[in-house]
Amino acid sequence: MQQDKQVLCKTVESLNSSGNFRVLVGVTGSVAALKLPALVDQLLQLPGVDVRVVTTEHAKHFYNHAEVAVKIYSDKDEWELWKQRTDPVLHIELRRWADLLVIAPLDANTLGKISNGICDNLLTCVVRAWDTSRPLLFCPAMNTAMWLHPITAQQISRLKEFGYMEVPCISKKLVCGDEGKGAMAEVSTIISVVEQHLHKSKEKPEESQ
Repeated sequence: MQQDKQVLCKTVESLNSSGNFRVLVGVTGSVAALKLPALVDQLLQLPGVDVRVVTTEHAKHFYNHAEVAVKIYSDKDEWELWKQRTDPVLHIELRRWADLLVIAPLDANTLGKISNGICDNLLTCVVRAWDTSRPLLFCPAMNTAMWLHPITAQQISRLKEFGYMEVPCISKKLVCGDEGKGAMAEVSTIISVVEQHLHKSKEKPEESQ
């Protein structure tokens, strides 16, 4: 019981933030998850930005946890945190904490889940509970053949209908050897879009005066 309380305290305490703008990074099972350490490092270079990561289990295959400089949450944390009715629910705590959610990469599987309202892991539960008055950026990444499947355009369109913002994928030679559209946007591009929202957040107090 004491050990359970320690786990709960550590998990909740990790949501204490020193930054003024809190970015939650969602990472899913695409090869582009290799870029997670670089994405986190560059986000942390933005002034006043604090970062946390939510990972799917399949995404863990592609990056080295030790190279990511912030707390990473996974499905295990969700279930370890909640033991009784008075305990916090992690996906709700995360959606309360974050000012912006960026899913990079968003693989075809999770794209399909989100577009249909499925929430069967920590990340998709955060998305389902997301406050749509706050920005949600998604960065698709998949094989070219998967990208060209007719259902992909329908699902991308559905996410935009929800008010989510796409950071479009690009054309290049993929890790699998195929060449064409489907590669995740460059990290610098994603950072640039996040930075735009950071600037907007700084302007809001001035506008209300």
